[in-house]
Amino acid sequence: MFRQPITSAMTGRRRFNCISSEQELQMGNQSYKEVLSSSHGKILPEHHPTTALVKRVLDRLIPQAPIVGANWRVHVIKDDGMINAFVLPGGKVFVYTGILPVCEDEDGLAAVLGHEIAHVVARHPAERMSNSLLTIGAVVLISAMFDISGQIPSLLLNLMYSLPNSRTQEAEADEMGLMMMSKACYNPEAAARLWSRMQRLEKEAPPQFMSTHPSSYNREEAIRDRLHKAQNVYEQSGCDSMQTYSEISPYINARLQR
Repeated sequence: MFRQPITSAMTGRRRFNCISSEQELQMGNQSYKEVLSSSHGKILPEHHPTTALVKRVLDRLIPQAPIVGANWRVHVIKDDGMINAFVLPGGKVFVYTGILPVCEDEDGLAAVLGHEIAHVVARHPAERMSNSLLTIGAVVLISAMFDISGQIPSLLLNLMYSLPNSRTQEAEADEMGLMMMSKACYNPEAAARLWSRMQRLEKEAPPQFMSTHPSSYNREEAIRDRLHKAQNVYEQSGCDSMQTYSEISPYINARLQR
């Protein structure tokens, strides 16, 4: 069913979405089962210190994430070669151990989790699915009108529409995640430092116009431009009066000493 463009509550960005919240949740539940199956034997137990670390950070971020009906679950996957984390619709959180040394501390982990939670808050999975349906329809229409192979319009639409839109979503999640972590009394400067470390890790990254993500350099610069606003949010949340510190988990500490 066609729906009018909707506006992101936190950023005011207009976007197209034809997927309902119920459909998005169903997709999230299906993906959750698939990830659990593919990660069988590699998920750390709930009582593991690293899982407890992720839960501790998540517990402070959840009140800043307006996701109705979320059933939050944390899973840490033992894979030191995978620098990744993601959150599925419905609040299922997956963190690969490979990203923890890059996070360095709880503030860095809050920057990562805030970004991933923001994708769900902004309903980016539904937006991506909607855009995919729109792109497929456009490719079929253009191919029929001009009697050409679908590969050419598919490539052009990918470069001119899908990839830029994906980069816009990533930038939006960066901004939303920065504000959420600041409200949760995590140091917003840690987000900029995180992307500085990410930039040093990048090897043979594609040009930004061919990537689904903005470059780490551009992400760091954009976050630094918003640090003044984030710092105000941090102070208005009463964080200066809290005795906060970044606690490095035994797992991260062991990794950094290798």
